[in-house]
Amino acid sequence: QVQLVESGGGLVQAGGSLRLSCAASGRTFSSAAMGWFRQAPGKEREFVAAITWSAGRTYYSDSVKGRFTISRDYVKNTVYLQMNSLKPEDTAVYYCSAGPRVVRGIGGDYWGQGTQVTVSS
Repeated sequence: QVQLVESGGGLVQAGGSLRLSCAASGRTFSSAAMGWFRQAPGKEREFVAAITWSAGRTYYSDSVKGRFTISRDYVKNTVYLQMNSLKPEDTAVYYCSAGPRVVRGIGGDYWGQGTQVTVSS
């Protein structure tokens, strides 16, 4: 079993930065990968970024590529999402997820509670 706790969301002006954290406990290695998804009101959940747990290979959606960076601290069992050059379109609830299918842009087996990111113009 894997438990995920997210933090770091907040209000930021367009062009600003935020760093989200997802602290994991349990057998994180067995999940193979972790990633971030987001969902805005009235819209479907969409993939943001993913990283493999062991090798650290990264994947990004086209909408955030070049602006967001996903990373992980293997010792701390924590995954981060560094978000730079934020746009109002990035406003959403951000969720972290764990599971092998995350690298395919599909939600994993475990989910965090979500953290709100609001980007003002």
